[in-house]
Amino acid sequence: MMQLNRDECRILGVLIEKAQTTPEQYPLSLNAIVNGANQKSNRDPVVSIDDTQASTVLDALRGKGLVIQTDQPGSRVHKYRHNAVEGLHARSGELAILAELLLRGPQTLGELRGRAGRMHPMESIEAVTELLRALSQRGEPLVKEIPPWPGSRAPRYVQLLCPSLHDMQAPPSTPRAVDAGAAAVPGDESLLAQRVATLELQVTELRRALRDLAGKFGEGDLLL
Repeated sequence: MMQLNRDECRILGVLIEKAQTTPEQYPLSLNAIVNGANQKSNRDPVVSIDDTQASTVLDALRGKGLVIQTDQPGSRVHKYRHNAVEGLHARSGELAILAELLLRGPQTLGELRGRAGRMHPMESIEAVTELLRALSQRGEPLVKEIPPWPGSRAPRYVQLLCPSLHDMQAPPSTPRAVDAGAAAVPGDESLLAQRVATLELQVTELRRALRDLAGKFGEGDLLL
């Protein structure tokens, strides 16, 4: 299975994120990548990567087939885009989930829905659950479920490209804005948000069980 180091995870996450949130500025220059890697919002932990480090990381990611350099005629500025769709064999929604896990660490279903929704539509908790299932049940899983935070029953999910990237036992970081100048996700990292996510997951499982039961009796049309 492909493994990345801390800086490779951060820069790959930035490229995936910016491709969806600021497509007019994509592909990214080295300076834009460094700024995205070091920004204080939507990042945990906050890091400091310089141009030399970023160049080294981009070369390594290119070698792994996850980044492509796209030089434009007449321009001396190198630009870069991710190649994770092909490199990781993942769809857009799956990459949005993966990017959030790379950039912010383990998260619950509710947190992922609120944050990854900036990059790809997340209509419901069930939709997030299906994306996570696809990422975790493939031949080489990219995410896995881990125990809830103490005092919570909401399951969390973590990426597997760099299992040691985040401390699994560390408490949630202080809530930050989803975007620069935007309000924080309502109930971000609160017990209420975790309970809501748990309830929505239980409802999803109940609906699935009812559909299966109705199918056995040929009455699937009676279900909402």
